[in-house]
Amino acid sequence: MNRVFIVDGARTPFLKARTEPGPFSASDLAVACARPVLARQPFPASQIDEVIVGCVIPAADEANIARLIALRLGCGKRVPAHTVQRNCASGLQSVASAAERILLGRAHIVLAGGTEAMSRAPIQWNNAMSGWLGKMLRARNPLDRLVALARFRPSLLKPVYALLLGLTDPLVKLSMGQTAEIVAHRFGITRESQDVYALNSHKRLAAAFDAGVMNVEVETLYDTKENFFTEDTGLRRDTDLEQLGKLRPVFDRKYGQVTSGNSSQVTDGAAMLLLASEEAVKKHGLSVLGEWMDHEWAGVDPSQMGLGPAHAVAQLLARQKMKMRDLQQMELNEAFAAQVLGCQAAWDSAQYAREKLGLDKPLGAMDPERLNPEGGAIANGHPVGASGARIVLHLLHALRRQGGGQGIATLCIGGGQGGAMLLRAEGGKS
Repeated sequence: MNRVFIVDGARTPFLKARTEPGPFSASDLAVACARPVLARQPFPASQIDEVIVGCVIPAADEANIARLIALRLGCGKRVPAHTVQRNCASGLQSVASAAERILLGRAHIVLAGGTEAMSRAPIQWNNAMSGWLGKMLRARNPLDRLVALARFRPSLLKPVYALLLGLTDPLVKLSMGQTAEIVAHRFGITRESQDVYALNSHKRLAAAFDAGVMNVEVETLYDTKENFFTEDTGLRRDTDLEQLGKLRPVFDRKYGQVTSGNSSQVTDGAAMLLLASEEAVKKHGLSVLGEWMDHEWAGVDPSQMGLGPAHAVAQLLARQKMKMRDLQQMELNEAFAAQVLGCQAAWDSAQYAREKLGLDKPLGAMDPERLNPEGGAIANGHPVGASGARIVLHLLHALRRQGGGQGIATLCIGGGQGGAMLLRAEGGKS
């Protein structure tokens, strides 16, 4: 099997969704961070073997968005491209798919990543309105049109928000936030501990930007109105526990603990990485950011989807004959503070290890100082198609700054799954 290297990558600043569609489409975002990556390479974009992009809600005019991105980047007509969708881990799936292509010798250079413009998620007509419009269009004469028009009711205009539908599991009828409430209740995770975790996420991300360590991965983003963005706009430098404590629960208003402050944000953003085989690295004299080692997927009860990383990480470590202490860092996507703390509790629980993970003893929680030490999605946002690629990119840069080592990037996945990727990096300037 061929070795797989990540040679470069970048992401946009993540832009928190406001009250109107954001200034960038999903393809705009991917092109904005991929273009400087390709510009740094000693070969033209046309020599890429394939482009793979994760995206959950591409716009109607961005079908197979990976192909659109590839053509906009100048890869040329001969370079194939495909889009992947594994909900919150779509960006991780794109990197995994690229690694597998290189591993099997079917490709040598692959551009992979993820993008999402959540602020542009469509607002649709409901089924009743669609049916009424269909009858109007089928009307062949004025009388038929009058009959159809008479059946119009104001209730037909009730909109359907695609984003809300996408964040709700259709089988268990629970939103992602409600599943976080279930996890919090299961492990006795308090509101205060969730708010403390959320506050630390903002503090850690702010410190990382202030120290300049994010500059190597975040590309400045420019719009067409003379605005530019250099850091994640959801970062709250001024928040504190008092402000977080005043926020009301969103998903269970009477008894809940999950608020907008201890949850990830609805966000627009993209992250793209360039993967290469050992042969391509030698041929082009490429610098290496890190190496892909392995990845794993796991399924869990959709009503407790946040625990997916607990299973995926356990399975990955078992196959690699590794322990939690062997990891220099872990990037666990912060869908919700309750979900991150729930995974920590699951790894630390002898009962959960025995009954759910099939282990004789617990893995033990990840050292909190090595878990998301530069913050995560609570502070910078969770553009669902991009987050998996972002945590891979960030983990590799973080490992290099620490002098090298191994780490895991992992996410929970709507629908009841978990994904985890083992990465290795040598020490060096990042």
